[in-house]
Amino acid sequence: MVGVIILFLLCIGILVYMIIEARQNNITRQTLLFKNFPKSFGEITIFFISDIHKRSISEKLIEEVKGSADLVIIGGDLCEKGVPLTKIESNIKLLKSIAPVYFVWGNNDYEINYHELDSLLLSQGVTILDNTAARFESESGDSIAILGIDDIRVGRHRLDLALKDVGEEVPFKILISHNPVIVDEIKPENGIDFIMSGHTHGGQIRIFNIGLYKKGCIEKIGSTTLLTSNGYGTTELPLRLGAPPETHLITIKSL
Repeated sequence: MVGVIILFLLCIGILVYMIIEARQNNITRQTLLFKNFPKSFGEITIFFISDIHKRSISEKLIEEVKGSADLVIIGGDLCEKGVPLTKIESNIKLLKSIAPVYFVWGNNDYEINYHELDSLLLSQGVTILDNTAARFESESGDSIAILGIDDIRVGRHRLDLALKDVGEEVPFKILISHNPVIVDEIKPENGIDFIMSGHTHGGQIRIFNIGLYKKGCIEKIGSTTLLTSNGYGTTELPLRLGAPPETHLITIKSL
């Protein structure tokens, strides 16, 4: 009987821990060096957040990031079925208070009326990168580009169109894709230096560090560097274990 009670209390303790871990507001700060990044830009810092799902973004998190980022990128799954537009709008307004916001679609974003979501994003001044690209120029005329593709899982991604939208040659390209499997389609001639993605939640619940997906990380794969984030929110169950939520402040400089 005592053993059963101890086991019960242990299970309750683990459940409480998983709830607390899922509500963390972590910022992963990293500096990446690339030889192709134009020196005339000095550096750029991107606040990257993906897989918000049903979470309300912490105002304390926003205050910690303010003044540190040049751009905000939402890496898909801003929402999911059942999330009201009012909550989505509140989250967007918080992110807008940091810096200009860019967005790519994730598979769960299509669970609500995506026409309404599209309209909301545009009304809030968010730039939607749906198989398109945004170019930035330094004062000396050097260019970098941020490309965004629609979600792979729903069959809407067109990397070729995003590359075409870049236009003339630029020395440095960042690709935003909700799903990291896009890395399998990248060819050296595409000139993609850095990919930012989410989707996997780092496995969300890992037992003895084993999960359905690899834990979030930055890794060199072929000709590109891939960031896969654990993401900010959760799906299905509001629980995490061994894959804490994360947002990212990524500073990019020339090597």
